[in-house]
Amino acid sequence: MTPVPGLRAETLIMVEREDTAQRVGSGDVPVLGTPRLLAFAEAATVQAVGPHLEEGRTSVGTRIELEHRAASPVGMRVTIAAELTEVDGDRLIFDFCALDEHGTVVALGRIERLSVDRERFLARLPA
Repeated sequence: MTPVPGLRAETLIMVEREDTAQRVGSGDVPVLGTPRLLAFAEAATVQAVGPHLEEGRTSVGTRIELEHRAASPVGMRVTIAAELTEVDGDRLIFDFCALDEHGTVVALGRIERLSVDRERFLARLPA
């Protein structure tokens, strides 16, 4: 099985206190922190491509571009959608968009992942 452009995944979250910039250390305001937003976007890319990778393969993040455009307070629902837009060998490129419950664009970005052999990847880690 080989991933092909057009694979998509979407995740719906409600901003919780542990997701805020205050809690994750990326600021001092009680709104969705950029690191948590990025984690949700990466999770969507993993969800989109994971079932389409060959047995024994996984994907790892290699590059991220993120434009965090709007603040999302605690209790706000945010939908993060990721779509595989390009496949270049083992390189997988996703575009993502996060929209709040009012349709406001919270963030846009691009995430590159690399399809790797899981065992070989883990074997190369420092002891």
